[in-house]
Amino acid sequence: MNDFTLGVVSSMAATALTVAVGWVLSARARDWAVAVLSHYSGLGVRKLYRQQRRAADELATDLARARWVCVLTGRGNELTRDAFAPIWSGAVRPLDAVKVLLPDPRPGSWLVRREESLRRFDRGLRPGMLLEQVRNNAEYVREAAQHMDVVELRFYDMPNLYRIILTDEVAYITLYDETEHGRNSPCLVARPPGLLYGLALRIFTGAWESSGSARTSPANSDLGG
Repeated sequence: MNDFTLGVVSSMAATALTVAVGWVLSARARDWAVAVLSHYSGLGVRKLYRQQRRAADELATDLARARWVCVLTGRGNELTRDAFAPIWSGAVRPLDAVKVLLPDPRPGSWLVRREESLRRFDRGLRPGMLLEQVRNNAEYVREAAQHMDVVELRFYDMPNLYRIILTDEVAYITLYDETEHGRNSPCLVARPPGLLYGLALRIFTGAWESSGSARTSPANSDLGG
């Protein structure tokens, strides 16, 4: 290898290394900037994920050490995935409460309008499919509740512009994009004390208090109950 080729290769390697280091440092810098801004503003934000799905590993860790869990979501698919598996299997320490809020899957509910919005960009979503998915996820939670006294499921019928997963230590807040699935929408991680954690808790509490029980809601007739 002559000096010219060696120089080109060395230059390319140095450039690649610089870019890689810069990428790592920029990610750390972003997290640092978010933490500093959160500290001085009182927001309590610890991290920002550009896509909800990238928060899955951290969410699983936080769920595994939670004392209680509250979930308000627009579809509920995550309830059947790996992050929640230790909760349903009893592999984590005993929980004080698991409260789940899913959208009411009755015809004419807000969920129908949400499905119409999603179908504008998701051609694979046939009419009624979103309602079926929510019913299936609700059945999954109802089955888990048969074996766990602390699990309670309710339904809400209102526009949901976010997903909230709360524990006693953290809040995961996904801000739904109108033209994206929740997994591709940005997700904030907030911890108490902080304004965003408190806001998420108040939103969930308000929705929970105004929701219908899985045992008494008219949606129950669509769930085979």
